[in-house]
Amino acid sequence: MGTVGTSADDIVGERHQLINVAYRLLGSATEAEDAVQDAYARWYGLSRTRQQEIQSPGAWLSTVTSRICLDLLGSARARRERYVGAWLPEPLPDRVEWDRAGGAAGAADPADQIVLDESVDMAFLVVLESMTPAERVAFVLHDVFRYPFAEIADVLGRTPAASKQLAASARRRVSAARAPAAATGQAEVVRQVKEAWETKDIAALVGLLDPAAVMTADGGGMVGAALRPVEGGALIAQYMVAIADKAPGLELVERSVNGVPGLVAQRAGVVMTVASFDVLDGRVTRIWAVRNPEKLRPWARDG
Repeated sequence: MGTVGTSADDIVGERHQLINVAYRLLGSATEAEDAVQDAYARWYGLSRTRQQEIQSPGAWLSTVTSRICLDLLGSARARRERYVGAWLPEPLPDRVEWDRAGGAAGAADPADQIVLDESVDMAFLVVLESMTPAERVAFVLHDVFRYPFAEIADVLGRTPAASKQLAASARRRVSAARAPAAATGQAEVVRQVKEAWETKDIAALVGLLDPAAVMTADGGGMVGAALRPVEGGALIAQYMVAIADKAPGLELVERSVNGVPGLVAQRAGVVMTVASFDVLDGRVTRIWAVRNPEKLRPWARDG
């Protein structure tokens, strides 16, 4: 977080970085935008004298945004208890695809500004969800964005040594889960899943799914979705075919989801489901299907 000037352009120029930090901390582009807007409101609420006293507005905004995210993470468990079914991070399309289609021209959606890399892979974001709020903030700020522990300590209200321990604890959680796999070979597996799903070939689907595979769906109580994870390749294959039977006219499209090959199900051009996959040794081990329409807004203009 280097020192920047205090001009309006410099202040606004921090937004891109702040959105990227907040999305990784919260798993929601919408909540990330709200957190960043809150931070800017606090900056502009300062007196001109106070603003001039702050040597690095960028560092100030980063600290405030991170604290806001920390507070949101702390209250998230209560919100999740009221959430219907499983809660999954908000999936993001590839901005390059929007640009090619002309869909992102002039757009101000926060998702436009999020860099898609291994730190927003759905499998990685799900691991982040298992961390305590303080662990997540320490890990994301240090391991992903390389902020020094002295600055992280200021966000957390703890010592640099304690912040370092939190990041180490979070790192062990990441190591315990499988690190995000490279997308090499995943596109072909996803393509085969698409073809088997379209032809309702249960045997082919079972062959593509790990016997211990798990599928988690997020409908948010707004659309139909399995309220509990579906476990086992055979059961998942049956579930997928049952969905196809109940949804005539559903079109499957291969798309990048959070930077990794995935599938989008749409009907009459409207995106209904965004599916992410974790693939290991040529077989699907995890499927995350986001159906909550509120989480699919970044996809609406790209049908």
